Amino acid sequence: MPKRDKTASYPLKIQAIRSKGQNLRFYVYLPMPLAAALGVRGGEDVSWELLTRKELHLVRKLPAMLKAKRRA
Repeated sequence: MPKRDKTASYPLKIQAIRSKGQNLRFYVYLPMPLAAALGVRGGEDVSWELLTRKELHLVRKLPAMLKAKRRA
């Protein structure tokens, strides 16, 4: 496996939800610091891209435009 630069890591657990009369569902939550860094908004359309059994990529359909805090 190639050596990677040090990156931010956000460990989390996948949550399994069993509702009466429904199929088992799994949820993965995006930590707030990561969501803020990416400019993620609630309700965005995303999909998962399976690379290997160990690696998934989250793909945003239409990433929101980031707004500058100050003018350059």
